[in-house]
Amino acid sequence: MTFAIPFDNSYARLPDGFYTRLDATPVTEPSLVAFNSELAAELGIGEADHETLARIFGGNENPEGAEPLAQLYAGHQFGTFNPQLGDGRALLLGEVVDKSGIRRDIQLKGSGRTPYSRMGDGRAWLGPVLREYVVSEAMHALGVPTTRALAAVRTGENILREGPLPGAVLTRVATSHIRVGTFQIFAARRDYDALRALYDYTVARHYPDAADPHDLLDRVIAKQAALVAQWMSVGFIHGVMNTDNCTLSGETIDYGPCAFMDDYHPDRVFSSIDRMGRYAYASQADIIVWNMAQLATALVPLCEDQEAAVKRFTDQVHAMPDLIRAEWEARFAAKIGIAEPRAEDKMLVAELLTLMQENQADFTNTFRALSRGAGSDEFMDRAAFDGWAKRWQERIADETEPEALMRRTNPAFIPRNHRIEAMIASAVAGDDAPFHRMNAVLARPFDDQSEAEDLARAPLPDEVVPATFCGT
Repeated sequence: MTFAIPFDNSYARLPDGFYTRLDATPVTEPSLVAFNSELAAELGIGEADHETLARIFGGNENPEGAEPLAQLYAGHQFGTFNPQLGDGRALLLGEVVDKSGIRRDIQLKGSGRTPYSRMGDGRAWLGPVLREYVVSEAMHALGVPTTRALAAVRTGENILREGPLPGAVLTRVATSHIRVGTFQIFAARRDYDALRALYDYTVARHYPDAADPHDLLDRVIAKQAALVAQWMSVGFIHGVMNTDNCTLSGETIDYGPCAFMDDYHPDRVFSSIDRMGRYAYASQADIIVWNMAQLATALVPLCEDQEAAVKRFTDQVHAMPDLIRAEWEARFAAKIGIAEPRAEDKMLVAELLTLMQENQADFTNTFRALSRGAGSDEFMDRAAFDGWAKRWQERIADETEPEALMRRTNPAFIPRNHRIEAMIASAVAGDDAPFHRMNAVLARPFDDQSEAEDLARAPLPDEVVPATFCGT
């Protein structure tokens, strides 16, 4: 099969005010780090040698049918509205309809300056590119809706951050890059023709049976409520849940200062720029409600009776915490082997989480140990855990196959921060083997893999990574 991408570009047919058309800035010496052949096959992308893949996914050559463009959007960043953001270091090459009939975006990240770069250079360095590749593919394997990684390419150039660092380009695949901030920019500009066009496009692409803006909001709320509950069930902290990082499709997007918790604490923050804990682990449920309120505000101008619309949108947003709570309770019940939770089960979960916090127990390893009927080794106060475990064992005696449910729900492997940092350090030194090994192990997160036990181990005190950083 010769190399080809079967583009069918619908976003490029929207009015020019939605984007700026431009090509990627060529790089000096593109070389392929990774190409996701399995994902490429899903997208109907043909085969090619490494040099061809490096040229295309490094931004040096536009594949036939591509219509590269930088998308425009706005967003609330840490609660403050920025009236114009946009793709400052990314280009949408185009779209394909995959083998399942789903339309998917193919986007380059780190491909050079755009009109929305502000003072940035439009580039990315190797560390964040490999982090996003590993974490997004791990999230997919965990069953969490997410963007995917198609390729990673070294550029052969250094870029300046805290010092010179090797440059790279990531190719990201998403069911779309339509964000809450995409709606916000046209609402803020009172460009209601563009807002209507965006609404019609979003409905046609993602929710073709949505009857009106209220129906659209309900569907996005349902997806985001489920998504955040999934994040929390695997100990994931997004780190920068701004409205420009919140998709209408309900996929996880933008793996900048993200992290998976090691020892459990509800107020855990990793993002180096989140000094007030706005996007802490337990705050994510509140923030997604806030984000949906901003989407609702942007949708108001599309409604004929705006006063009535505000009241109905308010009711919809106020109902969202109950949706998140129900999703959360179902997922955490499953994590302790309960398929059909009862009202009292939420207390059993809460007691375990409190014990984990008090004992600095590792989130992932504690829940994985439960599937073996164990877990006390994670607790300094073993007697307290044993007391909880006795009540838990009595409860799951009523369940059909609790161990099997827990093994399907509680991963053995997550992308641990200290292992990611070690992998990046190796890649910067020219050794990509740890990167490829992590991807292979994390592709089977629920399987016991004795040869990879080091990747399941929690960090030692001197290995703890206390902060993560934005990929820009």
